[in-house]
Amino acid sequence: MGNGGYDAQHYDLSLTYDADTKAINATAKIRASALQDLSRFDLDLRDPLKVSKVTVDGRPATYEQTGGQELVITPGSGLPKGRQFTVEIAYAGTPKPIRDKALGVSGWIPRHDGVVTLSQPTGSATWYPVNESLRDKATYDFTVTVPKGLKVLANGQPAGEQTQGATTTFRWTNPEPTASELVMIAIGHFEVRDTRTKSGLRNITAVDPKAIATTGGQTVADAANQLNRVTGDDIEWEQKLYGGFPFSSAGGIIVLAPNVGYALESQTRPVYATGRAGGLPPAFMLAHELGHQWFGDTVTPAQWSDIWLNEGFATYTEWLYTEQHGGKTAQQMFDAAYRSPATVWKGKVAKPGRDHIFDPLTYLRAGMTLHQLRRTIGDTAFFQLVKDWPKTERNGNATTAQFIAFAQHYTKKNLRPLFQKWLYTAGKPGLHNLSRP
Repeated sequence: MGNGGYDAQHYDLSLTYDADTKAINATAKIRASALQDLSRFDLDLRDPLKVSKVTVDGRPATYEQTGGQELVITPGSGLPKGRQFTVEIAYAGTPKPIRDKALGVSGWIPRHDGVVTLSQPTGSATWYPVNESLRDKATYDFTVTVPKGLKVLANGQPAGEQTQGATTTFRWTNPEPTASELVMIAIGHFEVRDTRTKSGLRNITAVDPKAIATTGGQTVADAANQLNRVTGDDIEWEQKLYGGFPFSSAGGIIVLAPNVGYALESQTRPVYATGRAGGLPPAFMLAHELGHQWFGDTVTPAQWSDIWLNEGFATYTEWLYTEQHGGKTAQQMFDAAYRSPATVWKGKVAKPGRDHIFDPLTYLRAGMTLHQLRRTIGDTAFFQLVKDWPKTERNGNATTAQFIAFAQHYTKKNLRPLFQKWLYTAGKPGLHNLSRP
């Protein structure tokens, strides 16, 4: 997935959703810049979506859909290097989720009353034409028309809604650069809360009523209020650790989505998917997904082999949350993890391989790596580092090598042996030559 030759800068997506058939009729308008002379260029768009028309700068272009996921576009005349251009694509169909034995369910996921998109790692192409590359971040506008009564949420913040006849159109704008794996929309009968955190950040949360158990006197409204409050509290705590929230809005969504089984750090608005009605996710889980907003969202891996930079920091955020809220210390969490079964020690954290990017090593062992870094350089340097890293690399992409070089600035000790042992060597590392903080 992903294509070279151009830089996609902005996506303007307009979708009309049919609740009966789950089909969409859509237009994508993409503003881009040619990075080289182009006679043609490609986008990712998965079957069964079918394109009916393509224009480049308002002029008809020829196109071909091939290989089940490739949209090849040939404009009427070549695009010279440096040229800004706009491609508009009309398409339609009933999007299908990706079901990958190793990586799970992703993309456009139908639900009991609508849909949710969980686009990591390459699910955006199930519902719109995109340069499905970690490195090609862009801003977004969404215009989504649904049957009256349904609601739409997306990245960013609302830009208005209008009901006309039997349909309502929702507009959202997402002004910060976003990797395609973090783009989301959700359609359904949501209970929405739109408030401000104590520091003034807009906090938009929503719960799917079907995902909330109403036993014991809890109502859906109670759950919606609690999700909004805990999300705001977690963000305020994390801002003390990592600096100001990197985006102009925040939030979260709880959805009933059987056979998904995970939460995802969609930019500004994480999604917590559950297979049955229950309570809210625990606060440490919210801390994990919200921690990703700094580590994974504003600073995104340069390639998937660097995913430990996402999941290690999010896992360590859980440990810090527990440590600073009356639970086990991070050292106790580390010690328990060090006693984990052999599955955690298989593979190399910084080279997990395509089918293993979501394995325990990229979460648990990666979090352990950060704890070892903390032990080695000390708390003062470590907590300054984790505040500086997302600020320095904001809205960009980073590699493991970049992080190692960055961390080295915070100590006179040679960190390469530590990272070699914990990131690039398979098997259970020894703990000698490290003092506790």
